[in-house]
Amino acid sequence: MLNEIPVVLYLYKRLHELGVRGVHGVPGDFNLAALDVLPDAELYWVGNCNELNAAYASDGYARIKGISALITTFGVGELSAVNGVAGAYSEHVPVCHIVGMPNSVSQKSGLLLHHTLGNGDFTVYARMSSFVSETTTTLMDPSKAAEEIDRVLRTCWLRARPIYIGLPTDIAFKKISAEPLNTPLDLSLPPNDPETEAEVVNTIAELMYKSNNTVIISDACAIRHRVLKELHELIDKTMLPTFVSPMGKGSVNETHPAFGGVYAGDVSREDVKQRVESAELILYIGGLKSDFNSGGFTYRVERRNTVEFHSDHMKIRYSTFPGVQMNYVLRRLIDTLDYSRIRTVDTPVMTNNPPQHVRESLSQEITHEYLWPRVGQWLQENDVVITETGTSNFGILEARFPAHVTHISQVLYGSIGYSVGALQGAALACKEKAPERRVILFVGDGSLQLTVQEIATIIRHGLKPIIFVINNNGYTIERMIHGMDASYNDITHWKHTKLLDVFGADPDNSKNFQTRTKTELERLFNDKEFSAAKCIQLVELFMPEKDAPRALVKVGEITAKRNAAVE
Repeated sequence: MLNEIPVVLYLYKRLHELGVRGVHGVPGDFNLAALDVLPDAELYWVGNCNELNAAYASDGYARIKGISALITTFGVGELSAVNGVAGAYSEHVPVCHIVGMPNSVSQKSGLLLHHTLGNGDFTVYARMSSFVSETTTTLMDPSKAAEEIDRVLRTCWLRARPIYIGLPTDIAFKKISAEPLNTPLDLSLPPNDPETEAEVVNTIAELMYKSNNTVIISDACAIRHRVLKELHELIDKTMLPTFVSPMGKGSVNETHPAFGGVYAGDVSREDVKQRVESAELILYIGGLKSDFNSGGFTYRVERRNTVEFHSDHMKIRYSTFPGVQMNYVLRRLIDTLDYSRIRTVDTPVMTNNPPQHVRESLSQEITHEYLWPRVGQWLQENDVVITETGTSNFGILEARFPAHVTHISQVLYGSIGYSVGALQGAALACKEKAPERRVILFVGDGSLQLTVQEIATIIRHGLKPIIFVINNNGYTIERMIHGMDASYNDITHWKHTKLLDVFGADPDNSKNFQTRTKTELERLFNDKEFSAAKCIQLVELFMPEKDAPRALVKVGEITAKRNAAVE
């Protein structure tokens, strides 16, 4: 290894160490020279259609690879990306946002440069980003650059949230010692206080021994903060009935005999609702009690019956233990429990059978009651399923996944259009890590119109997702909340089966389909060549305009009441 390397190369080599290969973003004059260095660290440039899409794609990539990198230019570029970065912050996704900045001399002189606000303040954008970043740094001092890079990258990984690195054009190429690269980043969590951890574990164990009816709920942060191995070991050893929240879907093997379905308060299936809410003890792992994730805040879970496991604290009934991390607590709990003292009762069975009235119906309309259980039957082990805010996010709750399916959605932040960018990032990550995995998107015709350009990036990189475009004539989730027939929930009609051609797909290596009836959809699902996903495929799936998944109808009613003006 060379004794000295440029700051930017040091940064890239650390990203490579963390598993990043593809770097998302848009070129701009303040990052162009830095982009030239990517190959020197065995990284490659993805190149997105705009910075917002790039941020969404970085989010999707990180959910598969564990972390991602996004490069934008100062001001205009970084601000275009900030909505996507905010979503990653909200949903605990580790994205490293690198911003190419004007050189340090220009900044210190307060020059009236393009992309500024014209007031000589070069810190304003970094300060904006600080609110949607776990930590930030602007590398103005080369002597501290390596230390700062290591600090923020470690924070990004451990806290599972975005970080911001400002990289002035001159500082990027200042030479610094490469010696720290000989020591890998320390990605271990700091230990819990031993006495407090022991008390927490012993208290949880005693509660479990006393309970005749304990259940587990897995939520989003069980995924983001990397406790799925421990979670599954706990399930295997206890066989406790286990449920997931909407944001936690995919965190539990849904073919496991202990899996009972999706719990979201009053939005749950009735058998799931009764089973969870009658429990004497609930082990709630990685919880995020947002409105859409909790059925509009309708969790009927008593605090006195609940143990909450979080990344930076624990809650046991009415007591909170700050700084006690669930990762270590779960490990110690698993290793010390007396499993002969754990009692359980039957778990409700979630199936992929549509309701009987749907099975018996002679109608050829593709309704949500019919579609989502059928999707569950069609999915395969190891699939990556991405669903858009709206009907897809709620509909997928009715599909029981095969083993090892990864589900990507944005239930908490809920930025429409997220899923198309996330599809590109996730598909690229799978190409790098596990090219045999199918990557499947369900997106509404309204949401698609926000970020459709990213299909071009998907095509350029030879990715092969299956894209289901739900054509139901507009913004159905908004219709369910307010304005069922309002014009503002309407959209322009697109010729969806022309999109792959418009964005440059090879006609011999891409396919388009339209399904208007159950028979046509069944024919497609039974087509082995289609299901093999050997090329990019787009399916325009026609559904009734005013039809919606059961869960969305309920959430729409709850949300409409909350949004109503108070007299």
